[in-house]
Amino acid sequence: MIYHVVTSAEWAGWNARPDAPYAPASLAEDGFVHCSPDEKTTLAVVNAYLRTAPRPLLVLLLAEDRLTSRLAFEAAAPTPPPGVDEGVLFPHLFGPVDRGAVDRILEVVWDEDGSRATGLKEWS
Repeated sequence: MIYHVVTSAEWAGWNARPDAPYAPASLAEDGFVHCSPDEKTTLAVVNAYLRTAPRPLLVLLLAEDRLTSRLAFEAAAPTPPPGVDEGVLFPHLFGPVDRGAVDRILEVVWDEDGSRATGLKEWS
């Protein structure tokens, strides 16, 4: 499984179009969909880049074998976010996310004052 963070608004918008694949802005801007290889890395990415994103933040767990676009594991450029080891490779999906690849949906859990992501829980 690989992890992809979305806002609840992005998720709702995608669900409103059941025949459309999910193509976040990063696909057009960067040429790929940003993903993470595990929970620890996902939380580091959230804490580095998404602390002020609209909440709740959701995490799609994607089954790699159900993705039809090319998936490559690549080094962070220029450097990984704080809390991520230098050698960690990030999954980059070079096309939209297939609806059938979404295995589970989790929600980011925040600390008491809401300033730091601390875990993931099942989303309902």
